[in-house]
Amino acid sequence: MIRRRIAAKGGAAAAVIAAAVALIAPWEGLRTASYRDIVGVWTICYGETLGVGPGQTATPEACRSQLARRTAEFEAEIRPCLPGALPVETRAAFVSAAYNIGSGAFCRSSMSRRALAGDLPGACDALTLWVKAGGRTVQGLVNRRTAERALCLSGLD
Repeated sequence: MIRRRIAAKGGAAAAVIAAAVALIAPWEGLRTASYRDIVGVWTICYGETLGVGPGQTATPEACRSQLARRTAEFEAEIRPCLPGALPVETRAAFVSAAYNIGSGAFCRSSMSRRALAGDLPGACDALTLWVKAGGRTVQGLVNRRTAERALCLSGLD
């Protein structure tokens, strides 16, 4: 575990991004034509909402590239909201959550507060609080947060 923590602190952003992309892609799913998500937000590719409107299309290759780029952006945006030395798995789980809820929401969350206070198991547990969309519990989010929590905690073993 110490080796993992040192690696994460020493600049394993690429490993974090790869692990986060592997987690995000199946939960978001690939859609090459824009659609309205469960709360009515225009979405395309792997859950991308930025600048998306009706009638847009994208190739699978463009979607994969966009997912990698946006995941890297989310990783950088939440970096100040987490301790510097985190295992790759733990950081990847938090990046996945931020990709889904937004960096601002992540940085204001109990996940971030608990992690910065040194309560990493509690921060991982807090992932499971984010299971609502449009004010109602969504089973897909329950399942996703359970998977993110498992990955998060696996880095702490």
